[in-house]
Amino acid sequence: MSLRNVAIIAHVDHGKTTLVDQLFRQSGTFRDNQRVEERAMDSNDLEKERGITILAKCTSVEWEGTRINIVDTPGHADFGGEVERILSMVDGVILLVDAAEGAMPQTKFVTGKALALGLRPIVVVNKIDRHDARAQEVLDEVFDLFVSLEANDDQLDFPVLFASGRNGYAGDNPDVREGTLDPLFHKIVDHVPAPNADPDGPFKFLVTLLDRDNFLGRILTGLVFSGSIKVNAPIHALDPDGKIVEQGRASKILAFRGLERVPVDEAQAGDIISIAGLTAATVANTIADPSVTEPLHAQPIDPPTLSMRFAVNDSPMAGREGTKVTSRMIRDRLFREAESNVAIKVTEADDKDSFEVAGRGELQLGVVIETMRREGFELGISRPRVLFRDGENGREEPYETVIIDVDDEYSGTVVEKMAIRKAEMTDMRPSGGGKTRITFSAPSRGMIGYHGEFLSDTRGTGIMNRLFEKYGPHKGKIEGRKNGVLISNGAGEAVAYALGPLEERGILMVSPGEPLYEGMIIGENAKPDDLEVNPMKSKQLTNFRSTGKDDAIRLTPPRRLTLEQAIAYIDEDEMVEVTPKSIRLRKRWLDSNDRKKAARAKAA
Repeated sequence: MSLRNVAIIAHVDHGKTTLVDQLFRQSGTFRDNQRVEERAMDSNDLEKERGITILAKCTSVEWEGTRINIVDTPGHADFGGEVERILSMVDGVILLVDAAEGAMPQTKFVTGKALALGLRPIVVVNKIDRHDARAQEVLDEVFDLFVSLEANDDQLDFPVLFASGRNGYAGDNPDVREGTLDPLFHKIVDHVPAPNADPDGPFKFLVTLLDRDNFLGRILTGLVFSGSIKVNAPIHALDPDGKIVEQGRASKILAFRGLERVPVDEAQAGDIISIAGLTAATVANTIADPSVTEPLHAQPIDPPTLSMRFAVNDSPMAGREGTKVTSRMIRDRLFREAESNVAIKVTEADDKDSFEVAGRGELQLGVVIETMRREGFELGISRPRVLFRDGENGREEPYETVIIDVDDEYSGTVVEKMAIRKAEMTDMRPSGGGKTRITFSAPSRGMIGYHGEFLSDTRGTGIMNRLFEKYGPHKGKIEGRKNGVLISNGAGEAVAYALGPLEERGILMVSPGEPLYEGMIIGENAKPDDLEVNPMKSKQLTNFRSTGKDDAIRLTPPRRLTLEQAIAYIDEDEMVEVTPKSIRLRKRWLDSNDRKKAARAKAA
């Protein structure tokens, strides 16, 4: 059977996963009566809720005697570390762009990597049935993008299809409104070359993805570059320098059939497979026959740019909601995460009760925290901080390219806010429909926590995309949060009578009846300094009847922060208490005397 290996590149929400669902249906991978979830490729709960692809996944369809292995790539730059490695296992890419939104920054990020590897893309303009579709303009944008990414003549002569993934048709003409996806299958078979693999050489396999299975242990996924392998054959793992990591046997070989991983007895050169049986081999290692001593060239893993402290929850309410609260459980879970998620680095602190977790961005670390929370963990999370490094000219910090699409009326506010965050504007152009596209080069430090404010400033209409750019000179001090917080001075339940007057002091984050503890943050102060308050104070009862009726206290609904907003909101001396049911903000030192001591020590 002939083989084709192809990756799908698309921006978040441009319809990639929906298109793959239709390819499954039309190739007969799903039976007509089989119940299949919408967006079958986004299998993780968080992916379904956020509508993004977090984990790269492989799948395969069979069409007219050709097996097509399809790899779904993450579209978000926080998961960019995976993208480059995935592209090294395919021979062609399908670039999917929205017929209205056009080529977006993350598309640029992944496409740039694909073109640099010499892959020739097939461009699919998706959602052609949208009422605001502008197919020809989008195609021109894609061409300009390829030129700016220094595509060669072969790559610039790309085939184009117009499609509606949701309705399951594609064609050569932007006016197409019916049919099947057969034209896309034909293009893949005709345009993407068969894998350039050596069937007669010794077995060599490059690990691109890593995950764990409770029964099989480590599962290593990648492309067989040469030779073939049978179950239980002896193998060894080489690191990128050629050192032997471990030796063992291929206890299981799994091939992709539709969405399933199916055990097979033998795998051939050119196929994308998974191997179980090794315990230490990881991404970018070469798995090979014991006679092989030269490793395959592997893409280096991008460095983490941001870190957070994950600590044992030591608040007075610890252990009330979660079942996993000890440092040993948190440690095991984080090291297990780092094992399968190579972009994350975990280091244990000296106190053994906290862990420094470094990753590519707030979204990536937010996903880890949210996943752990759903598994029953309780955690104390610190404010994210960027990871500096020493360069030729002293201290360097990570920079990001920030691309903002915003209604013209809000562009002034955005430029002003970005300037405060030490961002430099590199481009500004109208993008049609009363919108402007502005590009900045900004230190990652300044972008922490800006997204929520950005959405407020643009009344929810702005779109912001960020991707790692470089390490550059340190930009100096960046203004943090301007307001102080209201801190509870005792433990008990919040009382409406006490919260009423406190509303005048700022914005409340708790409602009456909520349990509070000393040092917990209950709201934002309207002034820059922190204020200790008593939210538990109740009305003094006397045996005198009052002449006027007591006015019923009407409180404004409290401001509730999501996990990402809370992490971005806190200051250096504050933490987010994350439990399966609650997200609370607190001071790191709960006792006011301890806070004063810490402040004096910092000033000294």
